Amino acid sequence: MFLSGAHSDRDEGVQQMLIRGGGCIRTPRSHRNKMRPWILFVIFGLVCVGAAAGTKGQTGENVDVPSGISHDQFDRLLKKYVNEQGLVNYGAWKESAADLSALDDYLKQFAAKIDNPAQASEKAASLANAYNAFVLRWILSNYPTESIWQLKDSFSGKRNEVGGRKVSLDDIEHGALRSLIGYRTHAVLVCAARSCPPLQRFAYTADKFEEQDDRAFRVWLARADLNKFLPNEKKVEVSSIFKWFKQDFDKAGGVPKILGRYAPASVREFAASGNYAIKYFPYNWGLNDQGPHGRNYSRAQLLLDNIFK
Repeated sequence: MFLSGAHSDRDEGVQQMLIRGGGCIRTPRSHRNKMRPWILFVIFGLVCVGAAAGTKGQTGENVDVPSGISHDQFDRLLKKYVNEQGLVNYGAWKESAADLSALDDYLKQFAAKIDNPAQASEKAASLANAYNAFVLRWILSNYPTESIWQLKDSFSGKRNEVGGRKVSLDDIEHGALRSLIGYRTHAVLVCAARSCPPLQRFAYTADKFEEQDDRAFRVWLARADLNKFLPNEKKVEVSSIFKWFKQDFDKAGGVPKILGRYAPASVREFAASGNYAIKYFPYNWGLNDQGPHGRNYSRAQLLLDNIFK
């Protein structure tokens, strides 16, 4: 394993490549030759893991939810523990036994066997809330952590009780919500990462879902650290989500059409034109914590977490 053997040629080679005074120290040819397979392996691993982390398989089983679920308690908790940047005060939430119990009581509504399944906007709102609430509970159960990827089977594990059975986050996202509302899924689901669309400070509801989804998109595209529009350079830099789920956006007319619909007003016409190059921000999987956790989570750590967890 490449984490052991501190005195191997590979590690000596890496140490000799440290940057000093703006230049890279040259190493003997034999050391460089020995290093190349290892460096290529790391680079390849970073690319593959980044892509795999983003798409997370893109498969899942359909999920139905009961009709009549009340989202009031979840709405209260989001307003209490989520700030305007969409970051979560996990530390304070975990210290509150009453609010942990309130989240558990909210999620219990999803568990019962279904006699009357929710439909249309009610189903979409409940699925979005369920996904976000299950993610929050998963993180709170394992906090502190630096990333959801440090936890085992976060997306594929069938541990969430819905409709009398256990389902995964992938089931909710890929098996149910994307087939129900298509590209609109991607503004409302938040998987506890800093590059996710900001977690909104309200619960989704059946009667306001379309309006709330639109707001989530606009808030997301207005964040210059997550999406950037550069008319003078004929370039946009957007979330990798637009690459990973391009097929969903294409079904709705393509990425430029969606960007033009939700981008800030000052750049909306430019965004809709499609007359620009598109680049994608690297995805930051660091925890969306108001505290210190997740701030320095790196792509190298993501690779290690996927290999060794």
